[in-house]
Amino acid sequence: MELIVNVTENWGIGLRDRLLVAISADLKRFRALTMGKTVILGRRTLATFPGGRPLKNRENIVLTHDKTFAAEGALVAHDLPELFALLRVKNLDDVCVIGGASVYEQLLPYCARARVTKTLLTPEADRFFPDLDELENWQIEHETSPQEENGVRFLYIDYVNLSPRPLA
Repeated sequence: MELIVNVTENWGIGLRDRLLVAISADLKRFRALTMGKTVILGRRTLATFPGGRPLKNRENIVLTHDKTFAAEGALVAHDLPELFALLRVKNLDDVCVIGGASVYEQLLPYCARARVTKTLLTPEADRFFPDLDELENWQIEHETSPQEENGVRFLYIDYVNLSPRPLA
């Protein structure tokens, strides 16, 4: 299972339930990395998608504590045991965790890889991703040179988890 996230220099990921920055090249990369796969996301992240609808051509699993929540075209899991039961029949290489903050926090230990877009800005944020450079079991596997789009500099960093937890 891998995780995909866009962070700022201080590991910010959102402000008032919105992304901090949208980079066209990064959105294309996200689409390429997730197309045809299973994506795991939170209820508030789903609400930010066009029309609040699940991503097309991907199996969407929404992880939420809200027992009354339903989303047409998506599976819903209310806790990790329920999510793990859904994932047991999947090839975990085809599962991507895509946010938001609480979903990332819960599933980070179970991910074997994190595909990070690091945007070289530090805008105000109220949601943050754990600093993988500070976590001893995460290490950089690959890092690109900085790129620029519309005056915004960014790079891609792939991290590997040296000891991912097995799904319980």
